[in-house]
Amino acid sequence: MGVTKEQVKSSLTSKLNPAHLEVIDTSGGCGASFAIEIVSEQFEGKRLLERHRLVNSSLEEEMKEIHALSIKKALTPEQWKQQQESQVSKPAA
Repeated sequence: MGVTKEQVKSSLTSKLNPAHLEVIDTSGGCGASFAIEIVSEQFEGKRLLERHRLVNSSLEEEMKEIHALSIKKALTPEQWKQQQESQVSKPAA
């Protein structure tokens, strides 16, 4: 058995203290592939590449067994708030 979704969530929560975290197991249950959305104050002032490196280093042990990690969003709380507000204000087509 590979890495569990809960292990990924636990590591990211303890190291990055996210305001929002969504972890999706995209491997069909074998724990080898995950998609992540994360919002953390630790991303303030960092470029996207630096944010991704923070996520990857937070999952250092898990990455030994994970074959694919897709970081869909790595946002600051302010960016997340703006994104949520813009989605709410868009009229339905």
